[in-house]
Amino acid sequence: MNSLIPFNRPFIAGKELHYIAQAVTLGNISGDGEFARRCTIIMEERFGIKKILLTPSCTAALELSAMLLDIQPGDEVIMPSYTFVSTANAFVRVGAVPVFVDIRPDTLNLDARLVELAITEKTKAIVPVHYAGVSCEMDLILTLAEKYDLKVIEDAAQGVNAQYNQKYLGSLGQLGCFSFHETKNFICGEGGALCLNSEELIDRAHIIRDKGTNRQAFFQGQVDKYTWCDIGSSFVLSELNCAFLYAQLEMFDEINQRRKEIFDYYQHSLLPLEKNQQLRLPCVPEDCLSNHHMFYILLPNKTLRDGLLNHLKQLQIHAVFHFVPLHSSPMGKTWGYQHGDLPVTEQAADCLLRLPFFYEITTEEQQRVVDEIHKFLQLSLQKVNSEKQVFQVADIRNVE
Repeated sequence: MNSLIPFNRPFIAGKELHYIAQAVTLGNISGDGEFARRCTIIMEERFGIKKILLTPSCTAALELSAMLLDIQPGDEVIMPSYTFVSTANAFVRVGAVPVFVDIRPDTLNLDARLVELAITEKTKAIVPVHYAGVSCEMDLILTLAEKYDLKVIEDAAQGVNAQYNQKYLGSLGQLGCFSFHETKNFICGEGGALCLNSEELIDRAHIIRDKGTNRQAFFQGQVDKYTWCDIGSSFVLSELNCAFLYAQLEMFDEINQRRKEIFDYYQHSLLPLEKNQQLRLPCVPEDCLSNHHMFYILLPNKTLRDGLLNHLKQLQIHAVFHFVPLHSSPMGKTWGYQHGDLPVTEQAADCLLRLPFFYEITTEEQQRVVDEIHKFLQLSLQKVNSEKQVFQVADIRNVE
């Protein structure tokens, strides 16, 4: 009986448990304590971000962004459909309309060349999602935002510690949003952060995050009492989560190097299949430095993808597909979207398979995954050849 290879496994990299005990000893476990301070300092200095506020999740950071930018009912927000529901929910919950734009066939990121066509007089913001830790084409997106006076909120849930043109993701738009969910590179169970790159947004972000009060100004001695000042919510991350997270952030380079090793092993081992046009591997443009958030493959079609998924499952290997495109969801259809509107998005969703990827995965486990992919695709090729059909990978790069 084969042992289970999970898709993900949370991990302890250093002093996580020690710091949690220390946080309890210090007497503040609710939030914005010593470990929150350490986390924000280490990230602000490393990423070159003016101010980082820790939040309970990336979802919370996105929701805080919508409130902070005063997104109103009827406003339009441009984003990819190939993303997690939180990207859209954060703006829909305040009455905005998501405008879904197709993705690039190479990186599976928002196609910046199509963004300008989606801009109308109602457009208020662009939300590029950095898929798989590879940056969107931010130079063009920021140029368009400046031309049309739009805000840019980076959904960098998967992009912590990745770069574009030697600048860290989350530092490029007016706002950036991080995730420290247990499936991400740096984790604390549930957690996120709002990156503030515009000085004028910082004070109000503090107020919204603290339930609409000027609590932070009170603690800093700027006012003699704190009170309700604005619409807000509870967007503060627990100090226990911060303690766990700080231990991970201390290990930035070690974790990053380990993930690169895992990524490179898959890449090297599966390259012959790409050369044989049996699958496609991830693409990282020259101006991007990936954080190696995940490793995915693109199969020729949905039938083959689903077949490989089931084959691996039977062998106790937990691979998964990814997003169901938001425009094809029941909610997406309420804005009039139909199947076929975003062809690259739809084909990627049908053909993509994510492989097991976690800090403690062993070389032996990776090799098991690789061997079974080779076996399955070889059997599929033999079957097609026996039926005298031409097996040719569907290259989504050719989809207009």
